[in-house]
Amino acid sequence: MSRQTVNSICASLPGAEVSDPWGGGHDAWKIGGKMFASIGAVTPGVAIKTDSVETATMLIEMGVGTKAPYFHRSWVLLPWDMEPGELRDRIFQSYWRVRTGLPKKQQAELPDYSPE
Repeated sequence: MSRQTVNSICASLPGAEVSDPWGGGHDAWKIGGKMFASIGAVTPGVAIKTDSVETATMLIEMGVGTKAPYFHRSWVLLPWDMEPGELRDRIFQSYWRVRTGLPKKQQAELPDYSPE
């Protein structure tokens, strides 16, 4: 995987938008103004949101990822060399988690999307 591959996955998600809020070449992917994935300017991986600190801790302890620098403890940094299908699934889970956490009115304004 690479920055380009992750950006391609994120761009395919309905309503997803990218910005560089901190400058310097970061890719912050958001849905409804809330971030679900972030690629640092030089960090070799993508940070994604999990459902809880406990889940993030479990993934870190299992060696799936590492603590995402500068993010809440519920975020995990997934490495580029992760199995492509698993990386894609974890990005989709983060997207869906953030999307379904938006207010109902905001969700209704987003393009339709059904996870596979």
